[in-house]
Amino acid sequence: MTKDRPDVSTLTPLIAPRSIAVIGASDDPKRIGGRPLGYMIRGGFSGPIWPVNPKRDTVQGLQAYTDVAALPGTPDAAIVAVPAPMVADTLEALADKGCKGAVVFSSGFAEMGEEGAKLQDRVRSVARAGGIRVLGPNCLGIFNARCNWLATFSSSVDHLLPKPGPVSIASQSGAYGSHVFHLMRQKGVETGIWITTGNEADVDVADAIAYLAADEETKAIVAYAEGIRDGDATRAALESAAKAGKPVIFQKVGRSEIGAAAAASHTAALAGSDRVYDALFAQYGVMRVDTTDQMLDAAYICSRGAYPNGNAVGLMTISGGVGVQMADAAIDYGLDVKEMPADTQKALKELLPFAAVRNPVDITAQAFNDLSLITTNMRMMLDEGGYDVVVAFFTMIAASRYIADDLIKTLQETRERFPDKSIILSLIAPPEIVRHYEEGGYPVFEDPTRAVAAAAVISRFGRFFARPQEAAPPAAPSGAQAVPARQLGEHEASDLLESWGVPFVPRRLATSAHEAEEAVKALGGKAVLKIASADILHKTEVGGVIVGVTQSNAAAAYDGLVTRVAQAAPKAKIDGVLVAAMAPEGVETVIGVQNDPTFGPVVMVGLGGILVEVLEDVSFRLAPFGVEEAKRMIAELKGAKIYGGVRGAPPADVDALAELLAKVSVFAASEGARIESVDLNPVRVLPKGEGCVALDALIVPR
Repeated sequence: MTKDRPDVSTLTPLIAPRSIAVIGASDDPKRIGGRPLGYMIRGGFSGPIWPVNPKRDTVQGLQAYTDVAALPGTPDAAIVAVPAPMVADTLEALADKGCKGAVVFSSGFAEMGEEGAKLQDRVRSVARAGGIRVLGPNCLGIFNARCNWLATFSSSVDHLLPKPGPVSIASQSGAYGSHVFHLMRQKGVETGIWITTGNEADVDVADAIAYLAADEETKAIVAYAEGIRDGDATRAALESAAKAGKPVIFQKVGRSEIGAAAAASHTAALAGSDRVYDALFAQYGVMRVDTTDQMLDAAYICSRGAYPNGNAVGLMTISGGVGVQMADAAIDYGLDVKEMPADTQKALKELLPFAAVRNPVDITAQAFNDLSLITTNMRMMLDEGGYDVVVAFFTMIAASRYIADDLIKTLQETRERFPDKSIILSLIAPPEIVRHYEEGGYPVFEDPTRAVAAAAVISRFGRFFARPQEAAPPAAPSGAQAVPARQLGEHEASDLLESWGVPFVPRRLATSAHEAEEAVKALGGKAVLKIASADILHKTEVGGVIVGVTQSNAAAAYDGLVTRVAQAAPKAKIDGVLVAAMAPEGVETVIGVQNDPTFGPVVMVGLGGILVEVLEDVSFRLAPFGVEEAKRMIAELKGAKIYGGVRGAPPADVDALAELLAKVSVFAASEGARIESVDLNPVRVLPKGEGCVALDALIVPR
């Protein structure tokens, strides 16, 4: 739990109350203060319900009370449906009564401007002082289908009350949360707990995810957010879900232009806030979706609860063309469409002489004349083919009840023999036939490419959950230096980062032409000269770098460099010239740190040297992290194959690069309060076994 945030257990009275009060209760079940009362009366809430309405003796058949103080007992939670100016006083009365949770429907708070924000601040203060967890204000509410706690005025539960299910929803938007709940129900996926957070004066999406991660009956979490206000809490919540083996399907809207407008750092120009969310989700195994359809399909397949720990997919089809379509989709989604073993192909060909048996396996519609052939084919694909999941395209042929009954029965033995494998069907059938397949344990999609996408979803989660426990980030070196509150020149920045374990080329600071000559001699007779000035962040822009300087021309190079830079940047304070050894050849890489306003220090790795801002082939992670996470960062780069050696170049030392990234992440996490950004560009990744070395360093202090 992050600092100053209540433990997730404090949400229990709000999410699973045993007794409730409705403040502003209405006798009219169509009004905001009447709908939730009507829902809970119909649904049969398991505990006492106490309406508060000073103008009535009864409300919807229940005894009413004049105010909170008059309640006959202490409610675990309350619904607050009163005008905005009355909300804080109502919460104070509830806190005095001992109530621990409140759902505030009322609007007219921060969404309305400065005066509303002041009212919301008071709501937050009252909640914290009284130890009451508040959902809202300006929210559509919450439901828990397990106990019929239906604290919402959403019409989505009006016609058909929710039933307990394996998926739970946490949404900042009430309207969209209702939309998703309704569509999931149409798709046959029931929602156990539904939480909409509104203005988030207290409880936010991170709180909701953390609670659902700990909730035993929630098997998958669907989340929606426009923005996150507490990065640490969100990170902790997603980590809890990952450790619990619960998939999180997250729609984070608001993709923006690249964040910081190219100040002093390459990293600042590349680390737009949306990329930081991608980094967060990658780090904790969250599936980010862009559309409602993607969210629904992912929730549907995850509601089944089967997660293979590999990505090999077997494709069975009765149409060769659709088989090709599925294979293309599988490759696009990162699945392994490996070929069936030769012996298995031969055996299948003997069983089905008319079939194409490589993968995709085209059994043609003739196989439905003998359903045992389908079963045998499926068994051989899972057993001998070694596929983690099979997607089968049967279209309308499998739509009759007779075929469905027999097919489910014949496949049952195969499913029992391979309980850790998944079989996904693509077919078109009436709803009752689809439900029959689903009850038999087979997810069904009409579109074969969506069936393949679903296979990719469960494979992705399965591989993440099967990963060994992440090793801790490396310890900070004992002699590590703190970042001072001033701009550093390259020579100071490299010395500081070297104290944190970052390797640099040998270098010396020269303050005269003679010292430059001596430095070149000491560094092997050939070096790079770079202007040393904290006022000049990008040296090449003022002609401040000379490559390939020898001892014989070092003095002249020094004098020419200082003169040229003094003319180009007359206000810059020049400390001298940094003389650096020529670096061995390697793969040019950039490493950076950017301080995100929500999530803190974020580490970047990418390819490209001076081309990094053009290529934008970069990957991010939130600091700190260990070596294995760093390797996953590197593997995400589109050009990652370059590190394996291309056109005769030897493989690069990826292990050393990963170790360097982990060390930089520890530096970033430790010094985050003092830094705005850091650039190591370029870093040369040397051949395997030879390490890597930084050639330049820039630290922009906060």
